[in-house]
Amino acid sequence: MRETCVPNGVKLKDTGFGYTLSLIGGKYKMIIMYWLSENKVMRFNELKRCIGTISFKTLSIMLKELEADGLIIRKEFPQVPPKVEYSLSERGLSLIPLLNMMCEWGEKNSSPALVAVQR
Repeated sequence: MRETCVPNGVKLKDTGFGYTLSLIGGKYKMIIMYWLSENKVMRFNELKRCIGTISFKTLSIMLKELEADGLIIRKEFPQVPPKVEYSLSERGLSLIPLLNMMCEWGEKNSSPALVAVQR
């Protein structure tokens, strides 16, 4: 019998699973982490261009939350105009295998018809 990640009588938010979801859940956090893992270091506008559908305000909020959770590093350079770069922290890098497993699962479990509909 497989042990469950959420035992009976325990609230989801009080489990390791719930904690992980609180860090990377939502529409954009995993996408931001994906782009940072692919590019190592990115500036705000580079992330915005890569994601495309995210507003400036939402991207700013997501980056602040990821930084507060210790998943990304924000490096500000004292120059004019201001320059800020984002990269994954060691803690953020430790989540990349999880994102890779999600990618593999999606490739194995998406049907050709579903992929055609999505394009």
